[in-house]
Amino acid sequence: MSDDVAIRVRGLRKAYGDNVAVADLDLDVHRGEVFALLGPNGAGKTTTVEILEGYRHRDAGEVQVLGIDPGAAARGSAARTVGNAGRDWRSRVGIVLQGTGEFDELTVAEVVHHFAGFYPDADDPDKVIARVGLAGKARARTHTLSGGQKRRLDVALGIIGRPELLFLDEPTTGFDPEARREFWELIRDLAAAGTTIVLTTHYLDEAEALADRVGVIAAGRLVEVAPPNRLGNRQEALATVSWRTPEGKLESERSATPTALVTELAARFAGEVPGLTVTRPTLEDIYLQMIGHR
Repeated sequence: MSDDVAIRVRGLRKAYGDNVAVADLDLDVHRGEVFALLGPNGAGKTTTVEILEGYRHRDAGEVQVLGIDPGAAARGSAARTVGNAGRDWRSRVGIVLQGTGEFDELTVAEVVHHFAGFYPDADDPDKVIARVGLAGKARARTHTLSGGQKRRLDVALGIIGRPELLFLDEPTTGFDPEARREFWELIRDLAAAGTTIVLTTHYLDEAEALADRVGVIAAGRLVEVAPPNRLGNRQEALATVSWRTPEGKLESERSATPTALVTELAARFAGEVPGLTVTRPTLEDIYLQMIGHR
């Protein structure tokens, strides 16, 4: 596997009886990038990520994560035949699930300090607590935390081991808008420090704000992988120019040269164009087309 590839997948397949969850999927995720995997419920997104994490066995295909087969890493004794995977490999991978667990009677600090003991080169627990915005709750018992604060604790447990690769499953569920923006800055900081991040999210604005590339999976197949602004040839899509006539009627026109059309309208109205808007398809528009929704 190339040194610049953190994840390499070829021909991945997983079925549950007659239901094919993942069908012949090929994927590369580069080191240091933020990669967002998008797809509706039941598309095969979660199955794919769980195979990459070593939590689910595949039926066929080749998978390498940080140079190791996660399937072998999950099989204990077999892991020793592929470069001493197992615990060593796990220590290089951080995972933030949709719910890590309940530690009702423990404080935030107790939980993070406890998890730090699982890693050979753990980060400073108190610094991690501050990094995820829980410094003021370090002595609070976890059952007193809000939903968003519990999510921050999940993230702290995912990054306490200084992972080379971090899996984030719906990381900002339960966050208010301000907390989401703060979390985005944390992800950008981790990526800037060289952490490879695989993100699953249903928030298309989150994928657009964070991801270097996005992959859309539908019916078990990877439809396309591209930077958010180029997905589905989005950058070449026609723009829609809308304005209001002197009578107040809303009119619009799709154009490949919206600047020229706006110049024409400005001349027609001899100045300001009432109600002028220029829009192109959003990432959500393109995504919905790809997964078969109008």
